Amino acid sequence: MSDNGCGFPAPGLHSFLFKPIFTVGGFEFNKVMLLALLTTLVVITFFYAAFGKAKVVPGKLQLAAEAGYDFVRRGIVYETMGKKDGEKYVPLMVSLFFFIWIMNIWSVIPLTQFPVSSIFAYPVVLAVIVYLIWVPLTFKTHGFVGGWKNITGYDNSLGPIKWLVSFIEFFSNLLVRPFTHAVRLFANMFAGHLMLVMFTVASWYLLNSWLIPAAGVSFVMTMAMILFELFVQAVQAYVFVLLACSYLQGALAKQH
Repeated sequence: MSDNGCGFPAPGLHSFLFKPIFTVGGFEFNKVMLLALLTTLVVITFFYAAFGKAKVVPGKLQLAAEAGYDFVRRGIVYETMGKKDGEKYVPLMVSLFFFIWIMNIWSVIPLTQFPVSSIFAYPVVLAVIVYLIWVPLTFKTHGFVGGWKNITGYDNSLGPIKWLVSFIEFFSNLLVRPFTHAVRLFANMFAGHLMLVMFTVASWYLLNSWLIPAAGVSFVMTMAMILFELFVQAVQAYVFVLLACSYLQGALAKQH
Protein backbone atom coordinates (compact mmCIF):
# COMPACT_ATOMS: atom_id res chain seq x y z
CA MET A 1 0.00 0.00 0.00
CA SER A 2 1.15 3.56 -0.62
CA ASP A 3 1.50 6.08 2.17
CA ASN A 4 -1.90 7.57 1.41
CA GLY A 5 -3.56 4.16 1.70
CA CYS A 6 -4.98 4.18 -1.83
CA GLY A 7 -3.03 1.17 -3.10
CA PHE A 8 -1.09 1.74 -6.33
CA PRO A 9 0.76 5.08 -6.11
CA ALA A 10 -0.27 6.33 -9.54
CA PRO A 11 1.93 9.02 -11.14
CA GLY A 12 0.41 12.42 -11.83
CA LEU A 13 1.27 16.09 -11.97
CA HIS A 14 3.26 15.69 -8.76
CA SER A 15 5.76 13.68 -10.84
CA PHE A 16 6.70 16.94 -12.58
CA LEU A 17 7.19 19.04 -9.45
CA PHE A 18 10.55 19.30 -7.72
CA LYS A 19 11.68 20.93 -4.53
CA PRO A 20 14.29 23.67 -5.03
CA ILE A 21 17.92 22.63 -4.69
CA PHE A 22 18.64 26.10 -3.38
CA THR A 23 16.98 29.51 -3.23
CA VAL A 24 18.63 32.89 -3.77
CA GLY A 25 16.60 36.05 -3.21
CA GLY A 26 13.34 34.29 -3.93
CA PHE A 27 14.73 32.58 -7.04
CA GLU A 28 14.41 28.81 -6.82
CA PHE A 29 16.88 26.59 -8.64
CA ASN A 30 15.53 23.05 -9.05
CA LYS A 31 16.41 19.78 -10.73
CA VAL A 32 14.88 20.73 -14.10
CA MET A 33 16.95 23.92 -14.26
CA LEU A 34 20.05 21.93 -13.38
CA LEU A 35 19.35 19.47 -16.21
CA ALA A 36 18.78 22.35 -18.66
CA LEU A 37 22.11 23.84 -17.62
CA LEU A 38 23.82 20.46 -17.93
CA THR A 39 22.29 20.07 -21.40
CA THR A 40 23.91 23.33 -22.48
CA LEU A 41 27.26 22.25 -21.06
CA VAL A 42 27.05 18.80 -22.69
CA VAL A 43 26.30 20.22 -26.15
CA ILE A 44 28.99 22.92 -25.94
CA THR A 45 31.58 20.53 -24.52
CA PHE A 46 30.85 17.85 -27.10
CA PHE A 47 31.23 20.10 -30.12
CA TYR A 48 34.21 21.96 -28.67
CA ALA A 49 35.98 18.69 -27.96
CA ALA A 50 35.13 17.43 -31.44
CA PHE A 51 35.92 20.56 -33.48
CA GLY A 52 38.17 22.61 -31.19
CA LYS A 53 41.23 21.01 -32.76
CA ALA A 54 39.71 19.45 -35.86
CA LYS A 55 41.96 17.16 -37.86
CA VAL A 56 42.02 16.29 -41.55
CA VAL A 57 41.76 12.64 -40.56
CA PRO A 58 39.03 12.78 -37.92
CA GLY A 59 39.08 10.72 -34.75
CA LYS A 60 36.01 8.90 -33.45
CA LEU A 61 34.61 11.91 -31.57
CA GLN A 62 35.10 14.28 -34.48
CA LEU A 63 33.62 11.70 -36.85
CA ALA A 64 30.52 11.35 -34.64
CA ALA A 65 30.12 15.13 -34.40
CA GLU A 66 30.53 15.54 -38.15
CA ALA A 67 27.93 12.85 -38.77
CA GLY A 68 25.45 14.57 -36.46
CA TYR A 69 26.15 18.00 -37.90
CA ASP A 70 25.86 16.71 -41.46
CA PHE A 71 22.62 14.90 -40.68
CA VAL A 72 20.95 18.14 -39.58
CA ARG A 73 22.56 20.20 -42.34
CA ARG A 74 21.77 17.92 -45.26
CA GLY A 75 18.87 15.87 -43.94
CA ILE A 76 16.82 18.75 -42.51
CA VAL A 77 18.08 22.22 -43.45
CA TYR A 78 19.10 21.61 -47.07
CA GLU A 79 16.09 19.39 -47.74
CA THR A 80 13.70 22.06 -46.43
CA MET A 81 15.33 25.38 -47.23
CA GLY A 82 17.82 24.51 -49.93
CA LYS A 83 21.58 24.92 -49.68
CA LYS A 84 21.70 28.59 -50.66
CA ASP A 85 19.12 29.87 -48.18
CA GLY A 86 19.70 27.25 -45.53
CA GLU A 87 23.47 27.40 -45.02
CA LYS A 88 23.22 30.54 -42.90
CA TYR A 89 20.86 28.82 -40.46
CA VAL A 90 22.69 25.49 -40.11
CA PRO A 91 24.46 26.40 -36.82
CA LEU A 92 21.15 27.47 -35.25
CA MET A 93 19.34 24.32 -36.35
CA VAL A 94 22.18 22.03 -35.25
CA SER A 95 22.17 23.73 -31.84
CA LEU A 96 18.39 23.39 -31.54
CA PHE A 97 18.43 19.74 -32.56
CA PHE A 98 21.10 18.61 -30.14
CA PHE A 99 19.86 20.81 -27.32
CA ILE A 100 16.34 19.36 -27.59
CA TRP A 101 17.60 15.82 -28.05
CA ILE A 102 19.79 15.93 -24.94
CA MET A 103 16.99 17.57 -22.94
CA ASN A 104 14.79 14.64 -23.91
CA ILE A 105 17.39 11.92 -23.29
CA TRP A 106 17.68 12.78 -19.59
CA SER A 107 14.41 10.87 -19.07
CA VAL A 108 16.13 7.51 -19.58
CA ILE A 109 19.41 8.30 -17.84
CA PRO A 110 19.70 6.74 -14.35
CA LEU A 111 19.45 9.25 -11.47
CA THR A 112 18.27 12.12 -13.70
CA GLN A 113 15.26 10.31 -15.24
CA PHE A 114 13.37 13.40 -16.32
CA PRO A 115 12.89 15.04 -19.74
CA VAL A 116 13.38 18.79 -19.48
CA SER A 117 11.05 19.29 -22.45
CA SER A 118 8.12 17.96 -20.41
CA ILE A 119 8.09 21.31 -18.59
CA PHE A 120 6.16 23.56 -20.98
CA ALA A 121 8.28 26.67 -20.38
CA TYR A 122 11.31 25.17 -22.13
CA PRO A 123 9.63 24.28 -25.46
CA VAL A 124 7.89 27.68 -25.33
CA VAL A 125 11.21 29.54 -25.10
CA LEU A 126 12.62 27.56 -28.04
CA ALA A 127 9.47 28.18 -30.10
CA VAL A 128 9.66 31.91 -29.28
CA ILE A 129 13.29 32.00 -30.49
CA VAL A 130 12.18 30.54 -33.84
CA TYR A 131 9.19 32.93 -33.91
CA LEU A 132 11.40 35.99 -33.30
CA ILE A 133 13.60 34.96 -36.21
CA TRP A 134 10.81 33.96 -38.58
CA VAL A 135 8.56 37.07 -38.28
CA PRO A 136 11.28 39.74 -38.74
CA LEU A 137 12.80 37.66 -41.54
CA THR A 138 9.44 37.68 -43.33
CA PHE A 139 9.24 41.47 -43.31
CA LYS A 140 12.94 41.84 -44.14
CA THR A 141 12.52 39.64 -47.21
CA HIS A 142 9.18 40.97 -48.50
CA GLY A 143 8.88 44.46 -47.05
CA PHE A 144 6.06 45.68 -44.83
CA VAL A 145 3.15 45.11 -47.21
CA GLY A 146 4.60 41.97 -48.75
CA GLY A 147 5.35 40.61 -45.31
CA TRP A 148 1.73 40.88 -44.23
CA LYS A 149 0.64 39.26 -47.49
CA ASN A 150 3.07 36.42 -46.82
CA ILE A 151 1.77 35.90 -43.28
CA THR A 152 -1.93 36.27 -44.10
CA GLY A 153 -1.91 34.55 -47.48
CA TYR A 154 -3.69 37.54 -49.01
CA ASP A 155 -4.54 36.85 -52.64
CA ASN A 156 -6.89 38.92 -54.83
CA SER A 157 -7.65 35.88 -56.96
CA LEU A 158 -9.61 34.38 -54.05
CA GLY A 159 -12.35 36.94 -54.60
CA PRO A 160 -14.83 37.69 -51.81
CA ILE A 161 -13.39 35.07 -49.44
CA LYS A 162 -9.89 36.60 -49.48
CA TRP A 163 -10.56 38.48 -46.23
CA LEU A 164 -11.81 35.37 -44.48
CA VAL A 165 -8.78 33.40 -45.66
CA SER A 166 -6.47 36.22 -44.58
CA PHE A 167 -8.02 36.32 -41.10
CA ILE A 168 -7.70 32.56 -40.69
CA GLU A 169 -4.09 32.58 -41.93
CA PHE A 170 -3.22 35.52 -39.67
CA PHE A 171 -4.66 33.75 -36.64
CA SER A 172 -3.06 30.45 -37.61
CA ASN A 173 0.42 31.77 -38.39
CA LEU A 174 0.94 34.41 -35.71
CA LEU A 175 -0.95 32.83 -32.81
CA VAL A 176 -1.53 29.11 -33.34
CA ARG A 177 1.76 28.23 -35.04
CA PRO A 178 4.13 29.11 -32.17
CA PHE A 179 1.79 27.44 -29.67
CA THR A 180 1.55 24.16 -31.61
CA HIS A 181 5.30 24.27 -32.28
CA ALA A 182 5.93 24.25 -28.52
CA VAL A 183 3.07 22.02 -27.40
CA ARG A 184 3.94 19.21 -29.82
CA LEU A 185 7.33 18.72 -28.18
CA PHE A 186 5.98 19.25 -24.67
CA ALA A 187 3.00 16.90 -25.00
CA ASN A 188 5.04 14.00 -26.36
CA MET A 189 7.69 14.28 -23.65
CA PHE A 190 5.06 14.79 -20.93
CA ALA A 191 3.07 11.74 -21.96
CA GLY A 192 6.17 9.62 -22.47
CA HIS A 193 7.55 10.43 -19.03
CA LEU A 194 4.17 9.73 -17.43
CA MET A 195 4.04 6.30 -19.08
CA LEU A 196 7.61 5.48 -18.04
CA VAL A 197 6.92 6.46 -14.45
CA MET A 198 3.70 4.44 -14.42
CA PHE A 199 5.32 1.20 -15.62
CA THR A 200 8.39 1.69 -13.42
CA VAL A 201 6.33 2.28 -10.29
CA ALA A 202 3.98 -0.56 -11.24
CA SER A 203 6.92 -2.97 -11.53
CA TRP A 204 8.12 -2.09 -8.05
CA TYR A 205 4.62 -2.13 -6.60
CA LEU A 206 3.76 -5.55 -8.06
CA LEU A 207 7.14 -6.99 -7.04
CA ASN A 208 6.27 -6.20 -3.44
CA SER A 209 2.88 -7.90 -3.66
CA TRP A 210 1.65 -11.41 -4.45
CA LEU A 211 1.46 -10.50 -8.18
CA ILE A 212 5.16 -11.14 -8.82
CA PRO A 213 4.61 -12.63 -12.34
CA ALA A 214 2.76 -9.43 -13.27
CA ALA A 215 5.80 -7.47 -12.09
CA GLY A 216 7.85 -9.27 -14.74
CA VAL A 217 5.38 -8.26 -17.44
CA SER A 218 5.44 -4.67 -16.21
CA PHE A 219 9.24 -4.68 -16.22
CA VAL A 220 9.31 -5.91 -19.83
CA MET A 221 6.88 -3.12 -20.73
CA THR A 222 9.16 -0.63 -18.99
CA MET A 223 12.11 -1.76 -21.11
CA ALA A 224 9.98 -1.54 -24.24
CA MET A 225 8.83 1.95 -23.26
CA ILE A 226 12.43 3.06 -22.75
CA LEU A 227 13.37 1.87 -26.25
CA PHE A 228 10.29 3.54 -27.70
CA GLU A 229 11.08 6.76 -25.82
CA LEU A 230 14.60 6.80 -27.23
CA PHE A 231 13.05 6.76 -30.69
CA VAL A 232 10.44 9.42 -29.85
CA GLN A 233 13.06 11.69 -28.27
CA ALA A 234 15.09 11.82 -31.47
CA VAL A 235 11.96 12.18 -33.62
CA GLN A 236 10.70 15.13 -31.58
CA ALA A 237 14.02 16.94 -31.93
CA TYR A 238 13.88 16.23 -35.68
CA VAL A 239 10.27 17.44 -36.02
CA PHE A 240 10.89 20.64 -34.04
CA VAL A 241 13.85 21.59 -36.24
CA LEU A 242 12.06 20.50 -39.42
CA LEU A 243 9.13 22.81 -38.59
CA ALA A 244 11.51 25.65 -37.73
CA CYS A 245 13.17 25.25 -41.13
CA SER A 246 9.82 25.15 -42.91
CA TYR A 247 8.78 28.40 -41.21
CA LEU A 248 11.99 30.14 -42.27
CA GLN A 249 11.69 28.71 -45.76
CA GLY A 250 8.20 30.21 -45.97
CA ALA A 251 9.57 33.57 -44.90
CA LEU A 252 12.25 33.46 -47.60
CA ALA A 253 10.01 32.15 -50.39
CA LYS A 254 9.58 34.64 -53.20
CA GLN A 255 6.19 33.40 -54.36
CA HIS A 256 3.16 31.90 -52.52
